[in-house]
Amino acid sequence: MKDISLDELVEEIKNHPDFSKVGMIAFHLGVVRGFARSNGRSVERLEVEVDHQMVKQIIEEKKKAPGIVEILIKVREGVFKIAEPLMAVAVAGDIREHVFPVLEDTVNLIKTKAVKKKEE
Repeated sequence: MKDISLDELVEEIKNHPDFSKVGMIAFHLGVVRGFARSNGRSVERLEVEVDHQMVKQIIEEKKKAPGIVEILIKVREGVFKIAEPLMAVAVAGDIREHVFPVLEDTVNLIKTKAVKKKEE
């Protein structure tokens, strides 16, 4: 997968047939950090594997939430260096009270159920 572009995600959302219902788009952009979250150890690179079927299931489920118009997720697979973007999640919906919780839930589900990471 090529680099992640938030502009491309916005354009895709703007082309959604129900875009007139969108009052906000919230994003998560995950990047490789230089230390392990679990133990603080230094990390030089990160290997990522993605369960694409699980990503689709998560999107389908979270799109059922009230006020949500679209959810787009781009996750890169392979080996990445510090500061490289890994995952973008865009949630478009009517109001922030609907959008922010869905964004947080979606990111957490992707990270726990659909993505496997190996820090090196």
